[in-house]
Amino acid sequence: MPTLTLQEQFGQIDIYLFDQLLKGRIASGMRILDAGCGSGRNLVYLLRAGYEVYAVDADPQAVDSVRSLARVLAPALPGSNFRVEDVEHMSFDDAFADVVISNTVLHFARDDAHFESMLLECWRVLKPGGLFFCRLGSSIGMENQIEHIRGRRYKSPDGSERYLVDEALLESFAKQLGGDLEDPLKTTIVQNQRSMTTWVLRKRTA
Repeated sequence: MPTLTLQEQFGQIDIYLFDQLLKGRIASGMRILDAGCGSGRNLVYLLRAGYEVYAVDADPQAVDSVRSLARVLAPALPGSNFRVEDVEHMSFDDAFADVVISNTVLHFARDDAHFESMLLECWRVLKPGGLFFCRLGSSIGMENQIEHIRGRRYKSPDGSERYLVDEALLESFAKQLGGDLEDPLKTTIVQNQRSMTTWVLRKRTA
């Protein structure tokens, strides 16, 4: 049997999500929910390795892509695991998943209310003791290079208009939700064009 290349094994997985795998925080037997899955770039390894994978996205074509991927890599998983739904209105039960992935999703929030509704829904479906992995646009390190539009919406030098968080907001939400940082906040500044922050929380059991 030919050996898989790293590309074939892991696809285009986010490097910071890969880090969580290396640290053993996403382990065999866990139920994984990708909230805002896109075409499934972060699911290739998880599907191939036999995880119980679920995913939602508001884009029907994205969900079709994930279903097609699953048919090849994890044919035993039912197509109903992959649903066309808004992140803020998911049909999964409370405390459903061991891990919730929110990768480059929350910065598309229209305003504070939309951001909070998506975040709270991700938290609702996460089990106590579960892991919330979030990567999102932020203003950290780019405070003097972004153009304020309204509220927390800013225009970055790359031309994108996004809802940008900062450290104080993430700390406030962690306290409100009852979550503890698994890692310090990690922020990557992409050639002074945009700033992306990785936020990993463990949901308290009590």
